[in-house]
Amino acid sequence: MSRPPRAALASRAALAAGALVPAIVSVRSAHAATPQTRAAICTSDEPGLAARLSEDIDSALDGSSATTAISLHDRTTNTTCTLNADRTFDSASTVKVTVLATLLWDAQEDGRALTREEEDRATAMITQSDNDATTALWKQLGADKVNGFLQAAGMTSTVLDGEGHWGLTQVTANDEEGLLHLVTHANPVLGDDSRAYILKLMSEVVPAQRWGTPAGAPDDAQVHVKNGWLERATNGWRVHSLGAFTGGDHDYTITVLSQDNATMDDGIATIERIARAVHQDLNAPGPSAQP
Repeated sequence: MSRPPRAALASRAALAAGALVPAIVSVRSAHAATPQTRAAICTSDEPGLAARLSEDIDSALDGSSATTAISLHDRTTNTTCTLNADRTFDSASTVKVTVLATLLWDAQEDGRALTREEEDRATAMITQSDNDATTALWKQLGADKVNGFLQAAGMTSTVLDGEGHWGLTQVTANDEEGLLHLVTHANPVLGDDSRAYILKLMSEVVPAQRWGTPAGAPDDAQVHVKNGWLERATNGWRVHSLGAFTGGDHDYTITVLSQDNATMDDGIATIERIARAVHQDLNAPGPSAQP
């Protein structure tokens, strides 16, 4: 999937910065002093796939000075890869999937459907990354309900910002992968209707925001994505992408979080190099299909 030109990205960054935070200020960063690991650790039931993924992900990171975290899982081949997957990052707009999941989880607990206003806000929040809609839902839910969902979902490393800025929620790649697993597979936390609703909205994200993990996805895959982007005075641009790929023989999820990007473009380019490598390796013919 091609990405939009720099001017379009700059416009999006100004209009929908991906997080409700003060304008670029000097603040604490997420584990800024912790050195990052540069080698992806992969496992797979398919012979040779883990080594190939690890090598190709590492190659995709060559030349990047950003701090990058990766967590992915392909259920078809029981393949996982992680890189700095327990390191925390400012969530930016990726937290909007958590907000929607909390809203639906809370409605399930009350045995009710979403109101028309909640549906309108949820749609704007996910498909357009609308910050005002997110703020309204965040205030409606409150920290107690969001934390209640995080506990139910097992997202134990996700921590809300003490001053209530949803875009400064601290997240890890492993927790985001756990959330994507809940969204894509039956579980006692999110009912089937709730999961289908989240996937529907993530599949309807506006074209200008469908960069990142969808890059290089196979044509027959159903693509579900939510991205986040945020510039701060410390650690530069945070650029993140959550992707779920379903339909046909596809059943995998990819989370890439990054910071210390010089520009938003740099972050997107790195994520898309990683994504193309992952899609290519996961969808290459397996040993049994080769002559």
